Amino acid sequence: MTPDVALILCRFLFYGSAIFLWGASAYICWIAPADLAAQVSRRLRHCYTLSTLLIIITTASLLPLRAAAIGEGWADAFAPQMLLSVLTGTNVGQAWSVQAGAAFLFIASCLATGRFRYSARAASAGLLLVSVTISGHAAMNSGWLRMVHRLNDGVHLLSGGAWLGALVPVFITLPMLGDARWQKDARKTLMRFSTAGHVAVALVITTGIINTALIVGSVPMDWQFGYQFLLSIKILIVLALIALAIGNRYLLVPRLARNPSLEPLQWATAAEIVLGFAVLGLVSVLGTLQPV
Repeated sequence: MTPDVALILCRFLFYGSAIFLWGASAYICWIAPADLAAQVSRRLRHCYTLSTLLIIITTASLLPLRAAAIGEGWADAFAPQMLLSVLTGTNVGQAWSVQAGAAFLFIASCLATGRFRYSARAASAGLLLVSVTISGHAAMNSGWLRMVHRLNDGVHLLSGGAWLGALVPVFITLPMLGDARWQKDARKTLMRFSTAGHVAVALVITTGIINTALIVGSVPMDWQFGYQFLLSIKILIVLALIALAIGNRYLLVPRLARNPSLEPLQWATAAEIVLGFAVLGLVSVLGTLQPV
């Protein structure tokens, strides 16, 4: 495996873990009522543990992989001088420092107790996700435009991550609609998520259009560039995700009043999760390519 391929895989695992931690934490903290939030959190504890471990492993691996990709291969991944040069002299080194700090804060928040533990976990997970904007394509701009681009990237990541990352706890919540103990809270939670989802989708679309304009400057139709070709595929998958979300909300949910079967809604939510992974895979590759 080449350093470039390993870097893409590492980015994919990091993005997937960070987005789950952010979206699930936001769902548990701000969407679900307290009792249901605690129940969903318990059911997701293994996912949280795995994602936290992946954050630690990928964060520790990203700097050596960057050094290997920038340098002359795997030997540079373990060369102290090369690591120091990347850490102190590049945007990716600056981003890694912030990312490592955010990872430490997230781990500390997981050890917290008391009423604010969910809020601390959500806030630190959001910071962890936003840390990647420092080394993104916004770095090719300068001055105020770089700041605007990074801010737009941050909103794009947080809104998209809140939507996609929350799909796992949504999938966990759906069967509770058939349980008399949780039915009322589960219905309230899913309606809140639906409302928040409308806002998240609107932000994803708006910030995505702005990002495309800032990076490519036009509609990404020049497919001789790998970046624009993969970006076009990403846009199509996001449109499919939006169509699924609309179908869930306005077709499948109303059908529950006539047919209490949750299976179609569960399958549709699972399909959204799969498409979300496809988007993350493309984002992991896009970050390593030149747009033009």
